Amino acid sequence: MTRTSPRRELRRTMRACASLLALWVVLALASSVRAQATADSVRARGHLLCGVNTTMQGFSAMDGQGRWAGLDVDVCRAIAAAVLGDAEKVHYVPLSASERFASLKAGTIDVLSRNVTITLERDASLGLQMTAIAYYDGQGFMVPLKSRIRSARQLKDKTVCLQQGSSTIRNVRDYSRTHKLNIRPMVFDQLEDVIAAYFAGNCDALTNETSQIAALRAQFAKTPADHIILPELIAKGPMGPMVRRGDEHWTSLVRWVLYGLIEAEELGITQANIDQFRNSPDPSVQRVVGTGEDAGKLMGLDREWQARAIRATGNYGEIFERNLGPRSVLGLPRGMNHLWNKGGLHYAPPVR
Repeated sequence: MTRTSPRRELRRTMRACASLLALWVVLALASSVRAQATADSVRARGHLLCGVNTTMQGFSAMDGQGRWAGLDVDVCRAIAAAVLGDAEKVHYVPLSASERFASLKAGTIDVLSRNVTITLERDASLGLQMTAIAYYDGQGFMVPLKSRIRSARQLKDKTVCLQQGSSTIRNVRDYSRTHKLNIRPMVFDQLEDVIAAYFAGNCDALTNETSQIAALRAQFAKTPADHIILPELIAKGPMGPMVRRGDEHWTSLVRWVLYGLIEAEELGITQANIDQFRNSPDPSVQRVVGTGEDAGKLMGLDREWQARAIRATGNYGEIFERNLGPRSVLGLPRGMNHLWNKGGLHYAPPVR
């Protein structure tokens, strides 16, 4: 038997270690390149590609001046302000429910900010990833006031209009089965057809997230007061921007822009008063307004990234009140979307 000398064995071991180290470096560099891919593409292009709804007032729709407006739109404006230094450097890509996920996965858009309900399936199996919750919602029903239906339990044997390609179908079937209601879904490919069928009286109720129902009522009902939203929520509907899976840098960036807006509200920093906080001794305030610890460098941004977002859109509370609140067209109460210390669910991890 031929024995390998200790010196030769040492050289072999060293070569193996060197090969493993080289492989690790290559994989690390490749991972770093991938991690920077979306942010670098946005900067090279000079604008953010934001996938939005087409006609959902309060979230994403064109106003009377042909300008996109809404909570989902403001999220993209805040991202553009943080990354590109200009909230106007956004190209909005209107997407239907059936094409939204494919467009994001294919790279047609950088972020999907389109009243997307976050579910396990969407987060774990579509090649997409949630970032943070922008709006807490739930699926409900709208019925004509004259129907005298005042509870979802009164929808037994009734027809309900809804749209294909969304989670609403499964939720209605589950609710109907659980409560033995025999609800009959009337499914349409396009939201426009759902709206037309409901307001024509072809179905007894319309179902969707309550925020979208409120938007449809405000936009399409001849007399909004003639239609009521029933009190029950049949499914939770947390909504927020989604990005492609595999780009952790971009995921973190989008997530923390939204958290920064929530943190600003908790600290009392607004679009109008942000400059008054620049001399604050509070480290938490300093990080948000860009005068203290530089948290931006962790994401490839400068220290002013949060301040730019707030100057562009206001804090989360301002965004909500402007687009969805009691004095907006939708007139929705803050409810679950208040801060955690005011009875709501919004809670930003420490921005540090």
